[in-house]
Amino acid sequence: MTKMSINVDGKTHGIDADADMPLLYALRDDLGLRNPKFGCGLAQCGACTVLVDGEPVRSCITPVESVQGRKVVTLAGLGGGKAHKIQEAFIAEQVPQCGYCINGWVMSAAALLEKTPKPSDDQIKEALTGLKCRCATHISIMRAVKRAAQA
Repeated sequence: MTKMSINVDGKTHGIDADADMPLLYALRDDLGLRNPKFGCGLAQCGACTVLVDGEPVRSCITPVESVQGRKVVTLAGLGGGKAHKIQEAFIAEQVPQCGYCINGWVMSAAALLEKTPKPSDDQIKEALTGLKCRCATHISIMRAVKRAAQA
């Protein structure tokens, strides 16, 4: 075990962890955050997605040591205390069904909109490639991303 300091949602936290422990475990078990979900554990579904220095990463395979000195943002911290425009758009478009995968879609879409405020359909599809939704809300997700881009 090593003492580490990680910045999550604008707050610095001290944790004791093995350097190669997945960031997801630190977020859920040590910090008590429940919005990054454990899905596949193989970085294939996206339920565990967080932003690290503005880039979407799969926290289930990201060693906690690799985020020291970097900024980690979870779904809870995305809007800085209020709903982010992509969260508002997902609600307005009634995207969530089971809600399990929403974390990955919202975080990846937020990163896209930060870099590309008015993305094309192809840019949206590219940014969201690899995320899984078993409820098949893909059309609603596209509408939500476009709505957020217009906000």
